[in-house]
Amino acid sequence: MNYLAHLYLSQHDQGLSLLGNLMGDFCKGVDLNRLPEAVKLGIYNHRAVDRFTDNHVVVQGLKPLFDRRFRRFSGIITDVIFDHFLIKHWSTFSDTPLHRFIEHSYNALWLHRQWMPAPMTDTVGRIIEHNGLMAYGSLEGVRMTLLRLSQRIRFDNPLAESQTEILKNYTKLDDGFLQFFPELIEYIDHLAIEVENAQLN
Repeated sequence: MNYLAHLYLSQHDQGLSLLGNLMGDFCKGVDLNRLPEAVKLGIYNHRAVDRFTDNHVVVQGLKPLFDRRFRRFSGIITDVIFDHFLIKHWSTFSDTPLHRFIEHSYNALWLHRQWMPAPMTDTVGRIIEHNGLMAYGSLEGVRMTLLRLSQRIRFDNPLAESQTEILKNYTKLDDGFLQFFPELIEYIDHLAIEVENAQLN
């Protein structure tokens, strides 16, 4: 899953939980033992989300929708487009207005930035400056995100051209998300990795 979904799937909305759930993508070279317990639990929750997502039958079933040259990158594409669908269907999954959730997340993350590794601080700073989480709400925002991801990969790749695959399969991808995401929520709620430790925030 991508940034917005990981923040949404934090098991409570305090700053260190949100930080940990986002930090799961920035752990390379980080000594987890030096982090607050609540951040570590957020990272573990992030990893549980990724494991469930990567192995889910619905997500696996979406891969054949993509042309052969895109299939190697189907996980990246679905991660990004799933944030788009989360915004599209936000009111189905949350009673909190999207703009309020995002504003709270930005404030909470930045308040605890002293725990962020440098690459995360840079990324979060750019996201906040440009309101990057809301960008996923438009297909143009999705296209630009995939373009930036393509440029970060050190070898030639077709990610910058994947918008055509998204448009071609939009309805099936949307249906797959709506089938998969409630099961992910239920699974994370059942694991309750962070719930018993909410006081640590």
